[in-house]
Amino acid sequence: MSDEKKGLSRRDFLKTTGIATGALVGGGLIGGLVGYNVNKEGQVAGTKGTGGGNEQHDAAINRGLMFFQKMEDFNVLSQAVERIFPEDDLGPGAIGLGVPFFIDNQLAGNYGSNVKEYMQGPFFAGESTQGYQSRLTRAEMFMHGIHKMNEEAQRRFDKNFVDLEGEQMDEILTAFQKNEVEMKGASSEFFFKLLRQATLEGAYADPIYNGNINMDAWRMKEFPGNQMTYLAQIENEEFMKYDPVSLSNMEH
Repeated sequence: MSDEKKGLSRRDFLKTTGIATGALVGGGLIGGLVGYNVNKEGQVAGTKGTGGGNEQHDAAINRGLMFFQKMEDFNVLSQAVERIFPEDDLGPGAIGLGVPFFIDNQLAGNYGSNVKEYMQGPFFAGESTQGYQSRLTRAEMFMHGIHKMNEEAQRRFDKNFVDLEGEQMDEILTAFQKNEVEMKGASSEFFFKLLRQATLEGAYADPIYNGNINMDAWRMKEFPGNQMTYLAQIENEEFMKYDPVSLSNMEH
């Protein structure tokens, strides 16, 4: 496949957006990143090792769901986040990194129930500079958004979301990003931003939270993780490359 057909690679995307230096995404991902180099086989996260190793495959399939009760809903989430953070020559995508399980676990806890946030009315449409403004909890919003993605797939293509071609999934995700899908309790644009943010957090968070399997997202960025100390190398003027360390395996 030619570079023109492949579009923007994740390597180019990381260079031009600042993610390679640790910055989070400020603009939309759909412009050229979403939709390329995605292995669509295995709709359930972990049914196919997308990171190129048995260690990732085993780690994924041994993880249980804490929030989702229907696999069809979990599969929609899995394919959506894979379109946002696809597998490519740099390494695994969202599914291979365990992002769907990270989001599932977060939705089952305080993040999903907004337990530490003020959730009483009145509810008005928030400005872009404001934080969470919806009457829905994040758990409710994710379920609503996932069902709307399936509805859009049925309306546009007469198929379930997970049965669509990659470009068709991108069309639906782009419609959410552009606020062209009607949702109750929040705009589709806000849901897409929430989904994208959760995808990035699941990819780059410490593996102790059930994402970033094998610390492969850190390895792609040469991020050292949670090292105990840099005292022995702090005076060294040369670039130092570390094997990343997770909170779960730090030496005490």
